[in-house]
Amino acid sequence: MRYIDEAALDDIALGATILGAGGGGDPYVGTLLAREQIRTHGNASLVELDSLDDDAQLCFVAVMGAPGVLIEKLPRVTEAVSALRALETYLGRPFTHIAPIEAGGVNALVPFSALSAGLPIVDADGMGRAFPSLEHVTPTLHGGAATPLSMADEHGNAMVLTTKTNQWSETLMRAATVASGCCNMIALYPMTGAQAKAWLIPGVITLAEELGRLVRTARAEHRSPADAVVAYRGGRTLFEGKVTAVNRSNTDGWTLGSVDLQGIGDWDGREMTVRFQNENIVAERDGEIVATVPDLIMLMTTDSGQPITAEEVKFGYRLSVLGIPCDHRWRTDAGLALTGPRAFGYDTDFRPVETTA
Repeated sequence: MRYIDEAALDDIALGATILGAGGGGDPYVGTLLAREQIRTHGNASLVELDSLDDDAQLCFVAVMGAPGVLIEKLPRVTEAVSALRALETYLGRPFTHIAPIEAGGVNALVPFSALSAGLPIVDADGMGRAFPSLEHVTPTLHGGAATPLSMADEHGNAMVLTTKTNQWSETLMRAATVASGCCNMIALYPMTGAQAKAWLIPGVITLAEELGRLVRTARAEHRSPADAVVAYRGGRTLFEGKVTAVNRSNTDGWTLGSVDLQGIGDWDGREMTVRFQNENIVAERDGEIVATVPDLIMLMTTDSGQPITAEEVKFGYRLSVLGIPCDHRWRTDAGLALTGPRAFGYDTDFRPVETTA
């Protein structure tokens, strides 16, 4: 076990924005909630996945909704704890640990905003990045069930849902989220310690912290943070350019759209379009798809290396587009069937980003 203090939160938030692949919600929101909880309840306890007892009881705690709404309507810490308690009541047993559903974006920090529940946080998640839907997690690959699933909203409503499939969990809970304002807290995928050790991706909060520290150090040493991230994760710089158009809408609980860039420097005269559904899904360079989910496609400012989310990107930004390899679990046949480009409606094969010229 180790302890996460306020200083570590800033590195985790920065690294989580990179792992968010353009989505996952603004980690700064999660940082604000988590910082207040640490000041009230003390530093957060973070435990390694392998240290869990087999009979431990844990679940994911997360925010669900459109990232574009989250930055305008902040959740409260009481909603995360209410969702957790509602699920405990339904199951008839208490949880011993909680974990983030995804390592990217605000959800990497949501468990830290629930410190008043008194539970240690597991350094693991179900994505190793951020994905748009509740079924896009490694437990799904092992037959794990998203439900029973609980939700608490800003209006004081709470509900518990059971479904036949994880896809139905996404569909029905997305509708409930839209109905109550497009931003709710949820608790889901109840599992034992033995299941967690078999299903989850270990060390993701530590990875986010390392990435944040890497960017911060590169800035201080006047090196390119984008180059540092690419070298550290074995990825590629796919493009450098100026944003010429942004098309974005909050639709049916999603932040949907695209970003167009014109090349600068070595990329002068070339074009790129990045298309997103909360997260960046595909990158097209000169009309050819060069990167897709499940690999991470991340936009970073060329000068400071600040990762830019889909809801933040604006006309005129000068950006580096990075391609970062995903966790190996997503490159299996089952992983690609769940989160590959065809799962998002793109008729193209997945090609590892590190093979892209």
